[in-house]
Amino acid sequence: MSDYSSHRRKALDAFRHHALDEVDSTNQACLQLARSGDPGSIWITAERQTGGRGRRGRPWSSERGNLYASLLLIDPAPLEHVASLPLAVALAVHDAIRAVLPLDGPPLEIKWPNDVLIGRAKTSGILLESERTPDGRQAIVIGIGINIVAKPSDTPYATACLSQHGATIDPLQLFAHLFSAMADGLALWDQGRGISQIIARWRQHACGLGEKITVNLPDRSISGIFSGIDDKGLLLLDRGSLGTMPIAAGDVFFEPDGPRKE
Repeated sequence: MSDYSSHRRKALDAFRHHALDEVDSTNQACLQLARSGDPGSIWITAERQTGGRGRRGRPWSSERGNLYASLLLIDPAPLEHVASLPLAVALAVHDAIRAVLPLDGPPLEIKWPNDVLIGRAKTSGILLESERTPDGRQAIVIGIGINIVAKPSDTPYATACLSQHGATIDPLQLFAHLFSAMADGLALWDQGRGISQIIARWRQHACGLGEKITVNLPDRSISGIFSGIDDKGLLLLDRGSLGTMPIAAGDVFFEPDGPRKE
């Protein structure tokens, strides 16, 4: 058995799943498990969240019919490799969604670092949170929300749900695809050792390469050409005479009138 197959089988065998009807936040539920000494590799799903969160503490609409899932990992990799984990997670979510959508629909792409888009409209949110537990372990929670039958309307970007693009699936069925795809993604990532393969696959599904974008940082917004990602997964923003700027974290927005390549 290859190393990849061995890692995948190990991930599938190790994953546990606890399904809830309603919870404040699946991420918070995972963190509480970590604090109580849980060994990790456990999925928490919920039919509804009352306090779902997106990046930077933004509320995440969490009514019934969509998928809300979080995976708790304990010490998944050396800290210097954890920064590449969001790329592997994005690929897993992409693959799970790809499995349930008709092939003749709009493009299914990934916007840096880990938003999955259908026809340039966001259909999923991913929030990774990290915490050192009282006993010294590093807990990482991967929170994933996927719009199946409903989508938020009060957002600064276009949104989409799977049902409007021909997918007829319920949250439990979609989670089965995500469960398998995440095992594949984590096996390929291999505690950060497989980052080159992850980046190669990520680039195949990248949205907006060669286009003008604006990146919102905590203290400012900067614009330039999205020229790809480096071998560590950092966004490369070509600012012309100002040179190419690597960016580790930020919110990416495309030109409002659509693709503009130069």
